[in-house]
Amino acid sequence: MAKKTNKDEQKTNVMRLLDQAKIPYQSYCYADTEAISGTEVAAVLNQNPDRVFKTLVTVGKTGTNYVFVIPVNRELDLKKAAKAVGDKSIDMLKSKELLPLTGYIHGGCSPIGMKKPFTTVLHETATAFETILFSAGKIGYQVEVAPSDLQKIVPFTLADITE
Repeated sequence: MAKKTNKDEQKTNVMRLLDQAKIPYQSYCYADTEAISGTEVAAVLNQNPDRVFKTLVTVGKTGTNYVFVIPVNRELDLKKAAKAVGDKSIDMLKSKELLPLTGYIHGGCSPIGMKKPFTTVLHETATAFETILFSAGKIGYQVEVAPSDLQKIVPFTLADITE
């Protein structure tokens, strides 16, 4: 069963960065469950899947990398995403390229704490919620943060980027 975690147990780098920035957050652990997909994670955490977001890393035709954060129950629209960042086209980053580029593995990618800053776009629905949940940078862990607080640590724009 998923549970809210005690602030002192199993800190991820994302949680440490939020602490350093004095940004309030709630952390969740679902490591003891079978949840793999984002919608399964939302169900295990008893959360609305519209409030639980996944972090996707892409590469543009220009070779520039971009980060998109979208609800787990939606798919990234590559054309809309490319338009949002002003690139001709974008493709999903290959899984094997994710760790060297971001420091995160597939399924544990967070918009916070990547090896270097990337242009980041959140789906426009993020601000409809007081808080959103996303990966804490490790499979089995999520953090819940207000979008306005996330903006303080990861500058982002909002756009309609899903199908």
